[in-house]
Amino acid sequence: MNGRFFLFGLGFSGRVIARAVQAAGWQVAGTTRSGEAAELPGIEVFPFDREHPLPAHALDGVTAVLSSVPPDGKGDPVLDLCGPALRALPLAWAGYLSTTGVYGDRDGGWVDEDSDLRPTLERSRRRAEAEGQWQAGGLPVHVFRLAGIYGPGRSAIDTVRAGQARRIVKPGQVFSRIHVDDIAATVLASLARPRPGAAYNVCDDDAAPPQDVIAHACALLGMAPPPEIPWEQAEATLSPMALSFYADNKRVANGRIKRELGVTLKYPTYREGLRAILAGG
Repeated sequence: MNGRFFLFGLGFSGRVIARAVQAAGWQVAGTTRSGEAAELPGIEVFPFDREHPLPAHALDGVTAVLSSVPPDGKGDPVLDLCGPALRALPLAWAGYLSTTGVYGDRDGGWVDEDSDLRPTLERSRRRAEAEGQWQAGGLPVHVFRLAGIYGPGRSAIDTVRAGQARRIVKPGQVFSRIHVDDIAATVLASLARPRPGAAYNVCDDDAAPPQDVIAHACALLGMAPPPEIPWEQAEATLSPMALSFYADNKRVANGRIKRELGVTLKYPTYREGLRAILAGG
């Protein structure tokens, strides 16, 4: 399946996905708030947000669409502004990038795609609602629930290099992660094997304590790790956003992307991912 692929939201993940889809032979277009993305040659870029509706001709010839635009307090901007236009297209495939945050806190327990959605954070509640809207919107939708995203320029290597790393220890706390290249590979695999209505957890094989990731990044860089900070001491110093990352504690199963889509993770744990980021400069 090839044709014209449209990606709402050319952000950190979106740009990597766009390049991968383009390299696979698709004609690619997408959106940013500004309508600019000079580092994406050959990709047509349009401005889009609630104040800047998408030009009608932008979706001409589109046969596959993916949204990474987060919902806001009003709902999902893409469906609100472009839903009728999308439903009028001859789409063979549609995708929505969600988050594993929709599962909420499981006290370190496992979740898979059949687990009920129990979001604990407001932004995760909005994501769960948006998932439902996409799934009920009459489109051939595939939902991708992404774990914590990292990659070049946004990783523990970068945090340590910037002198901003902290090793906060909350007993029993683990996070699932996913390298941005493996997100792109999963999207490509789904394009090749469409199953409308499917949901996929997109994460690596190792839900790990965050302090271990920082320590490993320091080891790769040949630097001494920062001292461990007990949760009780750190909690009062964290911003509301930083605190929210510690609100949920779960292990996310990724078997479905392997069984159904044939995905082999390039970076099955943070160790391989951080090593590649360091090797890339």
